[in-house]
Amino acid sequence: MANFVTPVNALMHWQKQHPQRVYLRQPIDGVYHEKTWAMVAREAGQIAQGIRSLGLEPGDKVAILAKNSAEWFIADLAIMMAGCISIPIYSTASADTVSFILKHSESKLLFVGKLDEWNKQAAGVPVGLKTVAMPYPTMPCHIQWSDWLAKQAVIDKHHLWHEQDTMTIIYTSGSTGDPKGAEISFAAYRYACEQLIEVLQAGSEDRVMSYLPLAHITERVYIQGTSIFSGQFSVSFVESLDTFADNLRSVQPTLFVSVPRLWARFQQGVFEKLPPKKLKLLLAIPLVSGLIKAKIKKALGLNKARILGCGSAPIAPSLLRWYQSIGLNISEAWGMTENLAYGTLNLPFRSDKIGTIGKAGPGVEIKISEQGEILAKGQGMMSGYYKHPELNEQTIVDGWLHTGDKGSIDADGYVKIIGRLKESFKTAKGKYVAPVPIEQKLAENSMVEQVCVVGSALAQPCALVVLAGEMKQHSQAQIEASLGRTLDKVNQHLESHAKLSHILVVKQDWNVDNALLTPTLKIRRNQIEQHYSELIHQQFTSKVAFEAGSW
Repeated sequence: MANFVTPVNALMHWQKQHPQRVYLRQPIDGVYHEKTWAMVAREAGQIAQGIRSLGLEPGDKVAILAKNSAEWFIADLAIMMAGCISIPIYSTASADTVSFILKHSESKLLFVGKLDEWNKQAAGVPVGLKTVAMPYPTMPCHIQWSDWLAKQAVIDKHHLWHEQDTMTIIYTSGSTGDPKGAEISFAAYRYACEQLIEVLQAGSEDRVMSYLPLAHITERVYIQGTSIFSGQFSVSFVESLDTFADNLRSVQPTLFVSVPRLWARFQQGVFEKLPPKKLKLLLAIPLVSGLIKAKIKKALGLNKARILGCGSAPIAPSLLRWYQSIGLNISEAWGMTENLAYGTLNLPFRSDKIGTIGKAGPGVEIKISEQGEILAKGQGMMSGYYKHPELNEQTIVDGWLHTGDKGSIDADGYVKIIGRLKESFKTAKGKYVAPVPIEQKLAENSMVEQVCVVGSALAQPCALVVLAGEMKQHSQAQIEASLGRTLDKVNQHLESHAKLSHILVVKQDWNVDNALLTPTLKIRRNQIEQHYSELIHQQFTSKVAFEAGSW
């Protein structure tokens, strides 16, 4: 593999090696518009010249607020060419978060692209900050992307970066407090990407789809980084949420990474057409089983996938085993912004290690501290938190990243996450309860889409549950019976102080918009507890209770 210092070095290499090979595929009005390596290099060079024409200097920060698109990749490359540092912002970020990140990073320019509710986010853009609109419907901007492509020449000289220079600042979506900006160097980024290229054995026959937020380190490394450093495969994008399923079936990716919530929704989509009992019966018939599996995989668009991944949040082992039953092996992986999402992987896939997050990737060291915390070390680490040097000393000690996750390592080196160090709560009995393992057990019931175990200052903890949308076809009595059986099963294996008093079905879906989920779909535990505080402290006599209006 060529030794590229930056993604721009890789881009310029590949545009010389195979200029006409398609790199990016952007769907517009149902039609894929393809951009070759040469086209991407030229457009990035023109946008870079546009940035430079505004008087920005090396080291200035340039933000991107947009859904994934070919232009997102190109803007990121252009920012590097111009000598600036990219500041990605989640496309779902609130106006307050947009304002915080733009001010904290001292961004001098903002690229804006596809957004669902730009009218709400526009208030977060400081008055006077120059904005550039990507070629999609979006908020009013000072400059149009198309104007720069029409008027700007290709930048004549790219900025010369050193490998320890900061490439980007990734603001974590943390479940509490203001986001923290992790500074990522070119060296760390390249290292993580190149290690993954080897682990995934990425090649010219591969296809990927970029749809998870590019403001998150996983998509930035697993998809954007591996594609540009390998120079081997194309990246396709999604036109909209409504076209996602069609886009997935059209692309038929060979490498596909998702999050637990989407894997659960895929399962529910299968159950809508084939109820669980009927599917299980068909899969037990040898001559029919193979046909059913092939049909399901094709309908999902995953019939060509050779590697499937899952990360970002805990996933129920039962869900992974269900996918295995239809011939789809999903490998869990784990990482953080602070170690560039490159930590552990269950690759090659091992069925007997379902329930773990895999073992340390090549070049990564993992150990458990005396306090039970997972510690990680490797070359792919952040340089530090932007403007928060005091946090660096707490987070990386003697080269070891203190992850905040509690875990264990088995004899084969496979890691299991037990929960977060700071998530355990104390009940009124003075005993501590770790909620994550209990939540994982509850989530094995396919009726449960989201779950949060709470119990601070309660005599016994309880579980808040959001049902999968498809559950409306069942009666309340059926749901109550199913959840009741799950509650009994889970409680059998818990110590007396951790046994759940009841399950409470709530009516509101937890999402990014109501701030009960992070942009990466992790639950915001503190916000959920505050939101349902009054409900949590009500007295319920039944094992399964329903919030008024939830049914």
